[in-house]
Amino acid sequence: MLRRIGSGVAALALATLGVVGLGQAPASAAPNFQVPFKCGVTVTAATFSGHNPPNSVDFQKDGITGMPVLASAAGTVTRVENEGNTSYGRWVELDHGSGWRTRYAHLSTQTVKVGQKVSRGAKIGTAGATGGVTGPHLHYEQRHNGTVVKAVLDGVAVPYYGKTPFTSKNNCSGNPYTPTEVCGSGYQVIDSAGLSGAGTVYLLYNSSNRYNCVVTLKATSLGTASPTSAFLEVQGKTRVTDTGNFTYYAGPVRQAAGATCVKWGGSVGSKSYTSPFEHCA
Repeated sequence: MLRRIGSGVAALALATLGVVGLGQAPASAAPNFQVPFKCGVTVTAATFSGHNPPNSVDFQKDGITGMPVLASAAGTVTRVENEGNTSYGRWVELDHGSGWRTRYAHLSTQTVKVGQKVSRGAKIGTAGATGGVTGPHLHYEQRHNGTVVKAVLDGVAVPYYGKTPFTSKNNCSGNPYTPTEVCGSGYQVIDSAGLSGAGTVYLLYNSSNRYNCVVTLKATSLGTASPTSAFLEVQGKTRVTDTGNFTYYAGPVRQAAGATCVKWGGSVGSKSYTSPFEHCA
């Protein structure tokens, strides 16, 4: 469990997607895909002739095993597969809409489920060396309408062929943590409330153990300890609160709820939110 510590939308060229003929719909602009690692991490984007499938990227870095792999754009999880010691090994696919998908392969762990919606920068797994590989790395694909296209990261085309360093700007403008990362494996966001730009309070639920979890993520004074809180109250039970001077978030606050109504909320500075009793089923 991680804990607190006290350019523009890119469009691929016609040469990448294929020239649009008369009577055909123009290709949809790609999301502004980011390097799938935490802000500030530098990795080598390796491309080479004969890569299968063509136009894939292998991200390489000393000590990459176990590093968090992040969604390079917001989307919905469509595949969470495990092919053992062959092919992709453990891998995840995200659907970003308009025919765009990304794949992340050779993962050591997967931390999302099919159907789960993830924001850009959300953790989807950790890098590793599963499948048919000779060493740890992250195999990455940007797909459009089922075809792997030449990758573009934060508006910069990945060179083909060679090894090029890229420094991640993924989620650099926001809190480096996500609510699912704070609450843990199996939790999914079911509700949230903004705190007038100061942060966001999230309510999550784990269908396996029937626990709720609340976390407040700061959006201001990031990295600087400031008053932040999160609370969860199961109807008929005592409210549980985590409050103090925190650098990135308050929580996680977890309680067993099942079909019992809950009241939840939190604060950053003077901005606060308290829900009514709700989410009773």
